[in-house]
Amino acid sequence: MEYGLVALWLVLYLLLLYTGGTIAATLFPRFADRGVTFGVPVAVAILWLATYFFGRLSLTLGVWAGLVALVATAIGLTYRGVSVDGRQYAEAAVVFTVGFLLVVWIRALDPAIISLGGEKFLDFGLLQSLLRADSLPLEDMWFAGEPVAYYYGGHLAASILARLTGTPGQFAYNLALAGFYATLVTAAYGLAGAIAADRGIPRRLAAGLGAFFVGFASNLSTPAQFVVWLLPGGLRQSVIDAANYDPQGLANGPDEFSYWDASRVITDEASDFATYEPSAAFVIDEFPLFAWLNGDLHAHMMSTGFLLLVAALCFSYFQTPDSERRRRLALLFGAVPAVGGIVAVTSTWSFPSVGGLVFLTVAVAPADPASLLPAGVRDRAQTRGLTREAVRIALALAIAGGVLLVGLLWSLPFWLGPASGREIAVLPDRISLVELLSVHGLFVVPFALYLYARLGRGIGTARERVVGAATLGLVAVAALLDAAAVGVLVPILVGTWLLSRSPVLERTVAAVPALADGGDRPLGFEAVLVLAGAGLVLLVEFVFVRENIGRMNTVFKTYMQVWILWGVAVGPVLAWLLTRWRPGSSDAQHWVRPATTVFVTLLVLSTSLYGAFALANHAERAGDATLDGLDHLERTHPGEAPAIRWLASLDGRPTIVTAAPASYGWDPGNGEGASAPASLTGIPTVAGWNHEAQYRSQSAYDTRVAAVRTIYTGSADEQIRLLRAYDVRYVYVGPAERNRYGDVTVDHLSGVTVAKRAGDVVIYRVHPEQL
Repeated sequence: MEYGLVALWLVLYLLLLYTGGTIAATLFPRFADRGVTFGVPVAVAILWLATYFFGRLSLTLGVWAGLVALVATAIGLTYRGVSVDGRQYAEAAVVFTVGFLLVVWIRALDPAIISLGGEKFLDFGLLQSLLRADSLPLEDMWFAGEPVAYYYGGHLAASILARLTGTPGQFAYNLALAGFYATLVTAAYGLAGAIAADRGIPRRLAAGLGAFFVGFASNLSTPAQFVVWLLPGGLRQSVIDAANYDPQGLANGPDEFSYWDASRVITDEASDFATYEPSAAFVIDEFPLFAWLNGDLHAHMMSTGFLLLVAALCFSYFQTPDSERRRRLALLFGAVPAVGGIVAVTSTWSFPSVGGLVFLTVAVAPADPASLLPAGVRDRAQTRGLTREAVRIALALAIAGGVLLVGLLWSLPFWLGPASGREIAVLPDRISLVELLSVHGLFVVPFALYLYARLGRGIGTARERVVGAATLGLVAVAALLDAAAVGVLVPILVGTWLLSRSPVLERTVAAVPALADGGDRPLGFEAVLVLAGAGLVLLVEFVFVRENIGRMNTVFKTYMQVWILWGVAVGPVLAWLLTRWRPGSSDAQHWVRPATTVFVTLLVLSTSLYGAFALANHAERAGDATLDGLDHLERTHPGEAPAIRWLASLDGRPTIVTAAPASYGWDPGNGEGASAPASLTGIPTVAGWNHEAQYRSQSAYDTRVAAVRTIYTGSADEQIRLLRAYDVRYVYVGPAERNRYGDVTVDHLSGVTVAKRAGDVVIYRVHPEQL
């Protein structure tokens, strides 16, 4: 176990937490902890932006420029009297350290970077490519000579930390993974606590619940399976028959638990990778604990800390009064777009959510968005009644569009790269009520209860019950009409909007005044997070990105954002239910408090079952503890390991040729090499995994696949032409190449010599001047 590296990275992160926390204090002055919990994403954002832009000249220059900017800014603010409170820093440091060490432990027991069970070859290849590169734009390891056509912002952040610590990629992969998780959990802890403190709710209770539901809780499918297993034999069979349920996994007992089951709850029409034909399949419904157990260093995971930083900046705007116009403009058009640009390059799927959060924040914040306008225009925008509400929404939309436009400018070099050929489609298979509650029920049920309780304080118990009954009826009807998400989420959207906007609406809508709860807003910033998550879930019920795998990417890359936003929101929601719910009826007051305590306790315990089983199973099947992601090579592929390590020792990024097409799996006996030499070293190959057909086009990928075949087996003249055209410097001939192409003839060329014989592999060096 590499304890020295663990200590080095933890010290670096804690230094970033302190340094970034000093800068965060100026961004979040009204937060209970002055934003110290966002120290790491703030610090990494500064390092990232400098590296991203100066990296066009030199990545090394960019990293050091970012470090100088970060330290100089923190020192300058300290000189001006801005500081980090010691107790608040210690609290944030403890949360971060616990999260970091948890994932270090998880990855140390299973550190392997393998081709199956995710996209580790893609993620590690991008990291290795960045560590090899001298400058940006980054060359694609699977499409040599062309800039990468994938969002790599998170891998860039990991490579910055690896460069600062001098850590080889196979260790940096797992240490960065632990850091991204700790950053997410710490940010969730801070934002949930800040929202609660702003509403007079116990901060640490809300913060702890928010961090738990973001970082450790599972969906409800695991506790549901556990209940089925616990049922007595006769009753169990009756339930199975009535529900037409085929017991799987934990439903058959703890010995059959699989950590994959909870991420495959939703059935859908998808396409099979091999046949490209429609087939019944599961759509991935990931949540953070599953994702980090599985161990991909993937975009939708690495973007989560930055997405919460955007949400925190929006909350800072939410807290800022009308009178501080310049500050609100600086947050909206300065800080948010800069972080939004990072989000775009880290996970493009999350970039639209930046605009959504800004729109909702501006629309429901106490400050009138018209106050952001110049004085003359502002006076014309000051209207009354419903017109005022319409103007407010229109301004919020315009501001969100402007923020996204500035965010595009921050990330402009990324958008000037290769364009994806994927298209937008509509009306996919919709989620059923059972699937919806299994995946989102741990959030939807508390939100519904919260809105019901808040509503009762305004309109009285009798009306509250009518509204509740009508809502349940709508859910039932919508489920029968195959529109369960509409039935469940539309009432939450409407109720949340009214309760968060009531101080304005009460002047014009007769039915709403009572919602104002004594003149104060019933809901705070948690409403923005609830609205954003509900909108995203509804969106993917009607719109998706068409791919050969159906709407799988659309669902799981959107649902991860939903989980993060709702996980933070549910912290203050549950804390309010536990400590502030005061029903109007004196009879209800006697049982509501203990019933709520039991409900929250059951919710926490039931959603902890997955973690308990998964971590126990993970520990049982573990090998020797190490963070070396390539430690397995000699055991799993002894015939190719020496050759791959030799390639890894080369300087620079010389182009190689390997078998193509390549896809998931590494089975040389079937001619499948999974582009392992490129993926594990960061050295670009002419044609790699067939992901490139998605990123660019099928014809562009097929052209390169044909060129690779010719290089291995074609005529001498064509081989020479293609070796020159793609600037090939090494030709890799291993088991996959021999099984794919048979008699390899490229070694017959003058100017092609043996560079390395190792195990089952021969690597030929190409001397262009001698061809």
